[in-house]
Amino acid sequence: LDAEQLQEILDAMFERKVVADEHVIDQGDDGDNFYVVDSGVYDILVASGGEPAKNVGSYDNSGSFGELALMYNTPRAATIISKEDGVLWALDRVTFRRIVLQNAFNKRRMYESFLETVPMLQSLDNYERMVLADALESKHFSDGQCIIKQGDEADAFYIMEKGTARISMTDINDSSKEVELTTVAKGAYFGELALVTHKPRAASVCAVGDVSCAILDVEAFERLLGPCMDIMKRNFEHYEKQLVDLFGSSLAVTDAK
Repeated sequence: LDAEQLQEILDAMFERKVVADEHVIDQGDDGDNFYVVDSGVYDILVASGGEPAKNVGSYDNSGSFGELALMYNTPRAATIISKEDGVLWALDRVTFRRIVLQNAFNKRRMYESFLETVPMLQSLDNYERMVLADALESKHFSDGQCIIKQGDEADAFYIMEKGTARISMTDINDSSKEVELTTVAKGAYFGELALVTHKPRAASVCAVGDVSCAILDVEAFERLLGPCMDIMKRNFEHYEKQLVDLFGSSLAVTDAK
């Protein structure tokens, strides 16, 4: 949510005070509000298969609940009971759906349009691009901030939304030096190498000025980008040629640490 939408939600929320043993929501009921915990402890109980409800967790003076029934128009999936007096902040169903779901729709449309400009993703059909758009999360980086670091374990794939980033790696012939490989801008992607090879990051990427990236975590990457895998593997030869040009070495890029 942007700052304006967040402020609208805060303005629309109302306080609900609860007492010990009060049922805030009951499994099977229609959803009315989304709740954010201000204070208090709340047990989460779920009944299934005709068995008595079981305690599956709790919220202890933090957390939120009740969004699933509002998002998907389904009955409440659990019962929430307060263990002590507490305070909740609630957002009604209509406001929640108008702001939160509209934001999700706008995000999907924005990312679908953006992904159409990424050359590597041209092989995806419209449905695959839509699913990918839903899985992306945007993250902002300030000038000089390291987005990924050489030698780290791979956790995500990155697509540049805006700004410029510098890709560099430790000099193969002198570990005290770092050599810039290239810079990337909007529409470029990085981080796929370590995800495909299941090896540590082969290079570092740092923000030059303010940068925004669309991020896809490793599980979603493996599930959604199968159609693009051949393109990524073809890029390995390009990466290796860069190393040869820079360091005079034929070290395989997949072995670079």
